[in-house]
Amino acid sequence: MPELFIEFFSEEIPARMQSRGAEDLKTLAGEYFSAAGFADVKMDSYVTPRRLVLVAHNLPLEQPDRSEEIKGPRIDAPEQALNGFMQANGLKSLDGVEQRAVGKATHYFISRQIKGEKTALILLPIIHQIYTNFSWPKSMRWGDKKGAWVRPLIKINAVFDNGYIHHEPEFYGHRFLSPKPFKANSFEQYKSELRKHHVILDQSERRAEIWAQAEKLAAKQGLVLRADEGLLNEVTGLVEWPTAMLGAFEKEFLAVPQECLIATMRANQKYFPLFDAAGKLANYFILIANVPGSKGEGPIVHGNERVLRARLSDAKFFYEQDLKTRLSDRLEKLKTIQFHEKLGTLFDKTSRVTGIAKKLAAVIGADETLAARAAQLCKADLVSGMVGEFPELQGIMGRYYALHDGEDAAVADAVRDHYQPLGPAAEVPRAPVSIAVALADKLDTLTEFFRIGEKPTGSKDPYALRRAALGVIRIILENKIMLPLSQFTAPDVLEFIKDRLQVALRDQGIAHDQVKACLNIGDDIALIANRARDLRDLLSGESGKQLLEGYRRAANILKAEEKKGSAFDASVQTALLKEAAEQALYEHLTRAEPALAECMRAQNFSGAMTLLINLRGPIDTFFNDVMVNAVDPEIRVNRLNLLGQIRNVFQQFADFSQIEG
Repeated sequence: MPELFIEFFSEEIPARMQSRGAEDLKTLAGEYFSAAGFADVKMDSYVTPRRLVLVAHNLPLEQPDRSEEIKGPRIDAPEQALNGFMQANGLKSLDGVEQRAVGKATHYFISRQIKGEKTALILLPIIHQIYTNFSWPKSMRWGDKKGAWVRPLIKINAVFDNGYIHHEPEFYGHRFLSPKPFKANSFEQYKSELRKHHVILDQSERRAEIWAQAEKLAAKQGLVLRADEGLLNEVTGLVEWPTAMLGAFEKEFLAVPQECLIATMRANQKYFPLFDAAGKLANYFILIANVPGSKGEGPIVHGNERVLRARLSDAKFFYEQDLKTRLSDRLEKLKTIQFHEKLGTLFDKTSRVTGIAKKLAAVIGADETLAARAAQLCKADLVSGMVGEFPELQGIMGRYYALHDGEDAAVADAVRDHYQPLGPAAEVPRAPVSIAVALADKLDTLTEFFRIGEKPTGSKDPYALRRAALGVIRIILENKIMLPLSQFTAPDVLEFIKDRLQVALRDQGIAHDQVKACLNIGDDIALIANRARDLRDLLSGESGKQLLEGYRRAANILKAEEKKGSAFDASVQTALLKEAAEQALYEHLTRAEPALAECMRAQNFSGAMTLLINLRGPIDTFFNDVMVNAVDPEIRVNRLNLLGQIRNVFQQFADFSQIEG
């Protein structure tokens, strides 16, 4: 089938917007193609700094014929409305026109076949719609142009079935290496000509080329190139004809913490830092130029080295100046920085976190004095020169400064670690003091924002409270900490954390109803998680499923009776147990109840599951051999109380009424 490709050629598109722009182009074009009657159009999109390209591989030459149904006025509508309907649709009379009931009224309906247009004739308005309705995170207008684009749009080229749609396309390659235009009448020719004109169109190919060149240069120098997807994607969006070049800087700068140097190279210059085999930063870097390596490589490298030298000098200056002031002496300055208008300053937050961290330390077995000291200092580096320049170094620089000041290593590590985890896959704090401060910081944030009514709503979470809750959950679960959270936060915050726990455990393969069945056992989320996992294991086997059916049978009978106003306290009278099956069930339940309670106190959930599984046989036999709805009302009530005892025993482990299916 014929092929269409469209090129939106513009000034440089910001790297951060390119990948999303390419995906949005496919989505938007698909909507317009579908509206025009083109189904199952296969599309690919490409993006470089100066062009956004769409190629559709299987568009037909003609739009398919389609039928259209038009709903007319009611059959008893005024004559003027009826005449207008006939005139609009070329009808001389309404005789024979279909009448159809719609609700309580009857309307006229007509159907007509519409012959499809030639595809080439409808592509121009579709391209115009794509252009006018395309949504960038930020757009701009320029000159007297009516439309808007992410950057000034130079031209739109479109080729369909080896021919142009509106004007003969004229394509451009690399801005400096191939400034003269070229022509192409197919996508493959366009792609091939671009390469001849020093442009690699496919962003994944550019990315792979950048990495391959960089790895080769690093290996030649005997150094290591660390994976950095974010930087690699950004650099891919900055160049059309990438060339990796090796640069160096003076070894004296290595006296500055390597995180500072790495941040300078990545954020300011988009360079790849290199490391030795031991993981220590080397005084080399890789830059990615937008020109081929040639005689001009020397000046390019020297120019970049000169710029980096100035940046590293700034970093060195900030670091050396920061070392002149102790972290503890910076605390007073936190009083001048507002945390939130209703929650006071950063100093106020630090004071709250210090109190919580000390209490937490006592529970989790951390040193209370060290935890309090780390909490007191944890935000102090925010007013340092280095963190002011590179906010992503918060905590990291605090650790360096704390060690320089002679603070305990556990305190310094906690200052660094208290922001962790920084993402769903990031490492959590492991040391006791770090755990105490990290939990205290997050619990304070949750508690205080909930207190002033700033709770997450829908997709809005401006203070990242969901992330804070998930951080609390991951720290507790991954460190296997038993912690009564109600002692450290408010009830509504605890419920919010439990809600996020359901999401976290669902990602681990535990069904939401199984988690829900365990939520009401207390405020220890590690205990809830452990019990939910064991409940999942219990119900995954055939015995567990049959045991659940026995519980449900008992619970459903009780529920029906309780709707009538009856109540059952599980106080079984042994004298009224007439059948062998009910006597056996009572004996098993009576033995299991205290044993199960002891297992739950000892958090021996596997032992508790064994006790429940052993009840399956007596429960099944009871329902097979005994009629609960006995004629004698005393016996009937006694048997219902026996069912109440079944329910009570099961509820010691989890709320089985929450289990679905």
